[in-house]
Formats: sequence, C-alpha cells, structure tokens
Amino acid sequence: MRSWNDSVDFCNWFGVTCNPSNDRVAILNLENQGLIGSIPPSIGNLTFLTGLNLQNNSFNGELPQQLGRLVRLQYLNLTWNSFEGRIPSNLSQCTDIRAIQIDYNALQGQIPDQLRSLLKLVILSLGSNNLTGNIPPWIGNFSSLYGISLALNNIQGTIPDEFGSLSSLGFFQLYGNNLSGIIPSSIYNISSIYYFSVAQNQLHGQLPPDVGLSLPNLQVFAGGVNNFTGPIPVSLSNASGLQVLDFAQNGLTGTIPGGLGSLSALVRLNFDENSLGNWEIGDLNFLSFLANCTSLEVLGMAENRFGGELPSFIANLSTNLQILTLGGNLLLGSIPNGIGNLVNLSLLGLEGNHFSIVPDVFGKLKQLEGLYLHDNMFSGPIPSSLGNLTRLTRLFMEDNRFEGSIPPSLGDCQNLEELNMSSNNLDGTIPKQVISLSSLSVSLDISNNSLTGSIPFEVGVLNNLVELDLSKNKLSGQIPDSLGTCTSLLRLLLQENVLSGTIPQSLQALRGIEEIDVSRNNLSGEIPEFLSKLLSLRSLDLSYNDFEGEVPREGIFANASAISFAGNNKLCGGVPDLLLPACSTKKLRKVLAPKAVISIAIAATIIILVFCYIAIFNMVKDSRTAESPLVEAQEGMSYLELVKSTDGFSADNLIGSGGFGAVYKGILPGEQKLIAIKVLNLQQQGASKSFFDEYNALRSIRHRNLLKIITSCSSVDNNGNDFKALVFEFMSNGSLEKWLHPGDDELYCTRKLSLMQRLNIAINIASALDYLHHNCGTAIVHCDLKPSNVLLDDDMVAHVGDFGLAKFIFESGNESQNQTLSGGLKGSIGYIPPEYGNGAQVSILGDIYSFGILLLEMFTGKGPTDDMFKDGLSIRKFTSVALAAEHVMDIVDPFMAFEDEEDDYGEKNEDGIEECAMIGGNELQVDKRSKIEECLASVMIIGVSCSTALPSKRMAIRSVVNKLHSIRDSFLIFINQKRRNLR
Repeated sequence: MRSWNDSVDFCNWFGVTCNPSNDRVAILNLENQGLIGSIPPSIGNLTFLTGLNLQNNSFNGELPQQLGRLVRLQYLNLTWNSFEGRIPSNLSQCTDIRAIQIDYNALQGQIPDQLRSLLKLVILSLGSNNLTGNIPPWIGNFSSLYGISLALNNIQGTIPDEFGSLSSLGFFQLYGNNLSGIIPSSIYNISSIYYFSVAQNQLHGQLPPDVGLSLPNLQVFAGGVNNFTGPIPVSLSNASGLQVLDFAQNGLTGTIPGGLGSLSALVRLNFDENSLGNWEIGDLNFLSFLANCTSLEVLGMAENRFGGELPSFIANLSTNLQILTLGGNLLLGSIPNGIGNLVNLSLLGLEGNHFSIVPDVFGKLKQLEGLYLHDNMFSGPIPSSLGNLTRLTRLFMEDNRFEGSIPPSLGDCQNLEELNMSSNNLDGTIPKQVISLSSLSVSLDISNNSLTGSIPFEVGVLNNLVELDLSKNKLSGQIPDSLGTCTSLLRLLLQENVLSGTIPQSLQALRGIEEIDVSRNNLSGEIPEFLSKLLSLRSLDLSYNDFEGEVPREGIFANASAISFAGNNKLCGGVPDLLLPACSTKKLRKVLAPKAVISIAIAATIIILVFCYIAIFNMVKDSRTAESPLVEAQEGMSYLELVKSTDGFSADNLIGSGGFGAVYKGILPGEQKLIAIKVLNLQQQGASKSFFDEYNALRSIRHRNLLKIITSCSSVDNNGNDFKALVFEFMSNGSLEKWLHPGDDELYCTRKLSLMQRLNIAINIASALDYLHHNCGTAIVHCDLKPSNVLLDDDMVAHVGDFGLAKFIFESGNESQNQTLSGGLKGSIGYIPPEYGNGAQVSILGDIYSFGILLLEMFTGKGPTDDMFKDGLSIRKFTSVALAAEHVMDIVDPFMAFEDEEDDYGEKNEDGIEECAMIGGNELQVDKRSKIEECLASVMIIGVSCSTALPSKRMAIRSVVNKLHSIRDSFLIFINQKRRNLR
C-alpha cells in the first residue's frame, strides 16, 4: 500500500484500476492485504466503480448503506472478513450487479426483500453467516443465477417452488440449516446442476426416480442427515461424473441399484443408517457391480436391513477402498477369503451381524486401524494371523462364540489402545504377551470366558490403562502386587473368579480408581485400611468372600450405598447403616499382657495431650482466618513429607512459577515416583479459593488426557503460616507452551514438534474437553485452556491441567449450557471468548473458543497476544485470510517438522544427525507437500470454526474430536502409501 500517497496519481495506486475515458475509479481490488477497520460511507462517492473485492482481510463493522450509490457495480466480494449487522437493503440500487459474495462473516437478520430488483445476479453466496428467516421466493426470478450458497446459517422454512425457474443453476448449496418440507420437483429438472447439497436439514420426501436423467452433470449429490424415504433412484447411473453420493442417516428403502457400478469416478458411496435391503439372501449382490468403481475409497452400508451372505465378489472392490462399514445388518455365514485383497482398508466394520468364521486372510489387511467384529456368531479359534495387524488401535470381538486360547501373537499389535474379547468361550491362560501390551490405554476386557491360571505378573506394564475387566472367568491364585503400577486405572473388575489370598497393599497406589469389584472369589484377611483413603473410589464390592475383622468407617466406607459386603460373615463394625454386628472386645482383653496394658495407657495419655495441643492451635489459627475446610484434603500428604520430597523446596527442584505460586519436582514417599507439587501463594487474592476449586474439580474426574491429582496438603508450615499444595503426576516433557515458544530454553530449542505430534496433542486436548463437557456427570468448564496448562508425559501424550478457574454446570431444562455457578471474565488474555467480556455466563462454548485459539497457535506457532496482532488483526483473522487465499503454507509454524521414520526424507548434517525436513522446505515432493497442506488447512479450518465470535456457530467438541481423528487417519494412510511405494 506504499503507493497510496500524493506523489503518485491515484490511478496508479496498487489495487486501483481507472476508467481510461474519464480517470474515474472503476475497480478496487484489495484482496488479501491485511486491511482492517470498517468500510467508510464515502465509498459511495466512487460512483463509477464496477468491481469491489475486499476478500480475505480483517474488515469489521456494518456494511454502509452508501454501497447502494454504486449503481454501476457488477462484482462485490467481501468474503472472509468480520462484517456484522444486516445486509444493506440499499444494494437494491445496484441493478447491474452480477455477483454478491459475502461468505464467512457474521451477518445477521434476513435477506432484504429489496434485493429482489437485482435481476442480473449470477452468483449469490452468503454462506457461513448468522442469517435467519426464510429463503426469499423472489430469488427464483434471477434467471441468470448460476451459483447459490446459503449453507451454514440459521435459515428455516421450505425451499421455494420458484427455484425451479433457475434454469442456469449449477451450484446449489443449502446444507447446515433448519430447512423442512420437500424439495420442489422442479429443481430436479435444472439439468445444469453439478453440485447439489442439502445435508443436515429436516427435509423429507422421496428422491425423483429420474433424477440422474434430469441432472446428468451431477458430481456431488448429498442429502445426509435428513428424513428422506423411498428407493435410491436407478437413474443415478446416468450421472457419469458423480464422485460423491451420500445420503446417510435417512429412511431410504429398497436396495442399491446395480447401475451405480458404472460410476467410475465415484469416490464416496455412503448410505449408512437407512432401511435398505429386505433381510434376504442376495441383498448384497450389488457389490459385484461396484467392482467397476475403481476410485472408490469409502463404502458405507452399516445399520440397514441387508441379509444373506457376504458375496465372494467383495474381493473385486477397489483396492483404494479405505473404509468399509457393513455393521448392524443381518449378514451371515463365513467371510470370503477374497476380502484379503482390500489391502488399503483402515477401518472394517462387520459388527452386529451373524457371521460365523473369521478368515486367516484378515492378517493381510495390514493397514487396519479399526476392526469391529463384535456381536456376531463367530466360532472356532481366534486366528493367530490377527497379530500381523500391527497398526490396529481398536479390536472388538466381544459377544461371539470364539473358543480355544487367546493367541499370543496378538502381543505383536503394539499400537492397540482398546481390546475387547469378552463374552466368548475362550479358555486356557492369559498370554503374557497380550496382558503386557503397554499401548493399551482405554480398555482391556476379556471377561465372561473360561480362562484359567493366575493373573500374569506382567499386568503391571499397563500403566496407562483405564479399565481392566477380567471378571467371570476361572482365574485363580492371588491378585498380583504388580497391579499397583497400573496407576491410570479407573475400573478394576475381578469378580466371579476363584482368586485367593488378600487384597495387596500395592493397590493403594491406584489414586484415581473409581470402581473395584472383587466379589464372589475366595479372598480373605482383613479389609485394607488404605481403601478408605482412595478419595476417588465410588464403588466397592467385596461381597461373597471370606473377609474378617472390623470394617473401616472413613472414605467410601462412610457411604453404605457405595459398598457391598454380603456373604462375609466374619465382618463387624463399620457405620451403622451397614447393619453389621459390633466388634467383640473379649479377645482383645484376653491377649493383652499387663505390661501391654500399661504401655497402651501411657500411649493413650500422650495422644490425648497431642490432640489437646492441636485443638488449641487450630482455635488460634481459626481466629486469624476463616476458610472452608477441604474434607478430602485431610487425608493427603503432610507438610513435612512435602519438605522432604522436595529437599526443602530447593531451587534445584523448582520447575515453574507464577502468580498462583510455584511448582516443584519431588518424589512420592515410599514409592520413588516423581511428582509435581503445586504450592499456592496464599498472599495472592483468590489463591485459596482456587485451591479448593481445583481440588474439587480434579478429584471427581478421571481421563487419560487430564492431569491426574494424587493428593493434597492443607496444613501449616514451620512458621505457623497456612500452607496449601496440590500433588500431581509428574509430566517429564513439560508444558506445551515450552514446546511452542521455547525462548532461550536450550532443551526445547533443539527439539521440535512434528506435524503428527501436534495432531495427536490436539486430539488429546479435544478428547479431554469432550469428557469434561459431556461424560463426567456434571459438566465442567475449564475456563483457562492455553498451552501452559497442557502438559506432556514421557510418550508426548497431552494432559490438560490447572483447574483453578473451573466451573461446574448444572443442567436445567433446555438451557443447561447457560446455567453455571457463576459468570464473569474467566481465563487468560487472548483465549477468553468475547462473550465473557460482555458479561455472558460461563459455558462449555467458551472452552471451545479457547480450544480454537489454542489449535491455531499450535499450527501457526504464533500466540494470540503476539505483537503482530493489533489494530483489529487477530490470530483467527490472520489464519482465515491465509485459508481463503490458499496460502496456508505461508503461515504455518516454520519449526514444525514432518518426520517419517521409515522414509529417507531427512538429510545428514556434518555431525551425522538426521535433520527433519521443514514444512516450507524444497526437500518435500510435490504430492507430499500437497497432502501436508491439505492436512494443515483442514486443522486450521477447525480452529477458525471453534473460535468464531458467535457461540452458537462454534463447532461441537465431539465433532472436533471426530474430524481431527479423520484428518490424522487420512494423513497416516497417505504416509503408508508412500512407504509402500518406496519399498
């Protein structure tokens, strides 16, 4: 913009084109120039203007009515800005206008009726705004209209019949609204339409039988998530250029027309969750015709009514197929060996059918990451060839009739996160190779079988596992001490076996455990006291064993409804609600010698004196400070233990500090386990409340991507001052902040996060938010999501921490998202959602905004408070501009590495150290760079969507998790293909 000065004639200014006949400004093209501010009313003085292009900037405010004075205007492009308010009705004066493009802004209200006069319109694109009202029927009068996009708004009502008059229409995009009714039949007669998307509405009716004949140019035909019924039109085979045919989640009936096999360009064919098929043999015969669809990557037929056997010609489907879903039908018999030809499958869903035999050829599907075989009638042994599926992360085989032993070869599936073989007829012992799969982090469930032998000691390797279910087998021996190292366990289910011995003391290390069930075994001895100190324990079943002695009264034992002791006739005491007999003291008197009695009396006297001293001290202390007691923290570590753990809070053990206080590295007494100790600065206003809020939030939640609290300390220091601290698991790789912005830290400066690591971390954080918002009982809003509050463990798995500002949300009717304990400005500058600044209540949508900003920061390397973000430019606008201009590689973090260990893309430096190829470097091949750019753009679009100013337009966190998984999986598929090509 340097040319915009008085020394240069304005007709020679950058972006300005003048009419040569009168030197008046004719075109103003300032696309992608980083401009800010509002459009001034004086724009109306450029009365000879024919083209105005301001897309991909940071303009805001309302559009001036003076735009209506531009009577010669033909093209108006304001896409990817932050304009708000209503569409100016005075645009009706611009009767020569051909294109109005104002997508991706924050416009509100209805489409003005005055615009009915714009009869020369060719393009009307108003998608991704906040428009309301109905679609104006007068749009049907725009006989030259070629493209219309009203997607992702809040438009309701029906699609006007008048649209059938748009004889030149090619691009028809209305998805993501609240439209209802049926699609006017006349629209299906507009033969020029090539893109047709009405997905995610409430439309109903049948698809016209001749739609493929009347719309022969179709490339995209999408109407998923509606209420369409009737058969799939056979005539679609006439649309030879069709690439996407997706009508999932409707009520379609009949079968898949065989003629679709002639669609050689088809990439996605998705009819999941309909009512297709007749529960009859031969329902899947259409698969033989799909062999001609050589570009097919996605075939979705799950949750329909297909019956019969899976035909052998499934082997002829495209080898490009990556996703095949056939679950939830009535398919039976054996699975053809030819399925082994689909070597690029990453997801195979066969669950909920009546299949009987698992073929050995499954071992050829080495790209599989998800294999769903549960709820069938599979019998015989589990094929050992499944051990070849080394990329598997999810294997579900429950509710079948498998027999024989568990193949030790499954131990080769080193990426398994979830394994379920429950409710089968398996016998033999549990292979050490399987129970020592350290990758298992979600669940290992082999319950309800006939397994024998002891629980292997190697179970202790599962230190990331959340659920272990070995119940309803014939396991014997003692509960192994090594279970105490499974510190991530939330559920431990060992009931209905023949286990003996006592409950091992090592289980006291399971600080996050929520449910323990050891009922119906042969366990004996006294109930361990440490069970009363497991503050997270919510359910404990010890029934039908041979336990004896007094039942504890504290912790979970104080809640009679949370525990079960039935069938243990030697127990006594406990809280009155348990209705157990009182413990006898006769035996105690008999065995005590006189000397012991004297010793006990002396000890009792000393204890009484100590308690008196403590009572007097607390009375003095309470007179100084009135504070809510934290009942749960009374069972935590003592001040002296923390002093010893940190070597006197030595500076050498200081790992972080801030306004809240400081964090020290220490060692958990008796376990030699590293811990992080957050010592609160009680001089800081609100620090004490933060202590209680964070503890109460964290003690009630458990998730593998949340920082696990071990215990707390609420005491006094050596000087008699109040002392409060929280004790967490130690995260060896520090905070995400250090990795993104290392500063002068040499350790982090020499180690860069790769693209795949960032994707995995983003998925971890989103999964944690999904749990907090939807899966932990009362929803919790974190309120301070930022890189410094995301910590990384040994395996670079992210854990969200620092819940000092967290708020619980209590549901109330349909307004649950707005009901909180308190509202106000919560969070850190740059990550606080704009509605909080306007006094809005705290909500889960605020966390989604913070996540969006964090996501953009992770992939651009720029924080939201970076010096470059001023004068209206924000990290969101900065990213939006680059996305719209397809310049995503220009804004990506220059230190992001793309690492592929099996590909020789790195170069050796003089020291022989392999250097990672940088994203922007020339080393990357064109196709590889293109895939990386596609991946980055997809992630950044999620970040932009999550951080939009209007809360209701932010992407749902569950959709975020699914989309991030899809992006990562797609990228991994590409990498694997590259590896195969190299080989």
